[in-house]
Amino acid sequence: MSFSVEWEPEAEQELARIWMAARNPASVTAASDEIDRRLERDPLSEGEARASDDYRILFVPPLGIYFEVDRSTREVSVQVVWPLRGA
Repeated sequence: MSFSVEWEPEAEQELARIWMAARNPASVTAASDEIDRRLERDPLSEGEARASDDYRILFVPPLGIYFEVDRSTREVSVQVVWPLRGA
């Protein structure tokens, strides 16, 4: 059973800004698609835990994200996204 993945509006807006400023926008698109696929499958095995196991950080170059997992509803919320330096 998979998880649903939603990007918070602020994260979606930042992703759009990153894409528009990118030297290689296709790499940003590929990374965001990979993030969605990985979080839909098994978000608790992705990245590293932060304050709790449900709040995690993940790097998929050229992007980094913070996300939260709600086990009871099987939903993942991407809360923050940023470009990785040198990626």
